[in-house]
Amino acid sequence: MKQSKGEVEILLVEDNPNDVEMALRAFKKNNITNNILVVNDGEDALDYLYARGKYDSPGINNRPKIILLDLKLPKVGGLEVLRTLKTDLDKKMIPVIVLTSSKEERDIIESYQLGVNSYIVKPVNFDKFVEAVREIGFYWLLLNQQL
Repeated sequence: MKQSKGEVEILLVEDNPNDVEMALRAFKKNNITNNILVVNDGEDALDYLYARGKYDSPGINNRPKIILLDLKLPKVGGLEVLRTLKTDLDKKMIPVIVLTSSKEERDIIESYQLGVNSYIVKPVNFDKFVEAVREIGFYWLLLNQQL
């Protein structure tokens, strides 16, 4: 599904303002100038994806090219967001990349069982984070073929 200019291509679901700033700086440094929407909790992410509440606007395509999803979120956790999306016939085709600080084996296993496309542990070092974002952008936005 093609998106017209002005529509969200990357949905970043992250509650930590420092991580949001670091991600946006990393996107800019890598010339990933796609339209990025940042939401700070799982409930807001689901509202956007299902055009509810403040995102209920006719004619808007609420289907980003990729979703970067933190797991530890207020209101609705990242695993619940992932479960909701991957059990929805319309939404399960959207690539979801977990981008989290959790290295816990149970989080990794559950994410893959729910259908995550990739699980990346956030690097603490900014240069390594920039490299990780470059690779995410290159693969998921340029190489990966989508419907």
